[in-house]
Amino acid sequence: MGHVLWARDLARTFLEDSLPRRWAHTQGVAEQAESLRDVLNEDADLVTASAWLHDIGYAPKLAETGFHPLDGARYLRSVEQADEHLCSLVAHHSGAVVEADERGLLGELTGEFVLPRVDLLDALTYCDMTTGPDGSHMPAERRLSEILERYSPDDLVHRAITRSKPDLVGAVRSVEARIADGG
Repeated sequence: MGHVLWARDLARTFLEDSLPRRWAHTQGVAEQAESLRDVLNEDADLVTASAWLHDIGYAPKLAETGFHPLDGARYLRSVEQADEHLCSLVAHHSGAVVEADERGLLGELTGEFVLPRVDLLDALTYCDMTTGPDGSHMPAERRLSEILERYSPDDLVHRAITRSKPDLVGAVRSVEARIADGG
C-alpha cells in the first residue's frame, strides 16, 4: 500500500494545482483501479499506482516531448527510479503505441519501455477508458466519443484514438469479462 500512497502523493504534487481537471480524472481512474482489487489480486497495488501516475506526463514541469505517456514514464524512471513494471504501464497506457506512431516516437517508446503484461495493461486501460475528464465513471464508448469530440479529425490524437479504438474497447471488454467471472 505504501507504493500506492507514494504514487497518489506524487500525482497530487504534479496535477492538483497546475491541472485540476486532469487531477479529477486521475482520482477517478485510481478509484476504478481500487474497484478491481479482487480481479487483480497481487497486482492490485501496481495497477493502482499506475492509475495514479498514468497522466503525470501532462504536468508542465515534466512535458518534454509533448507525449504524456513517454514524458511521465521517463520522469518516473530517471528521477523517481520507479519500478520498471510501473514505468512500462505508464508508458504504454491506453493505446500509447498507436499515438507514439502518429507522433513519430514509436521507436523511442518501444526502445525504452517494454510492453507490460497484457492483463495489467488492459486493467489500466479499462480504468482510464471508463473515467471521464471530471473523474466520473462512464461507458468506454462514451469516453471515446468525448475524446474524439475534443479534437478535430485531422489532429493526431483524433487519428490515434480512431486507430486504437478497437483495441481500447477490447481491453475494456476483457476486464469486464474478468469482473463478471469474479476475477
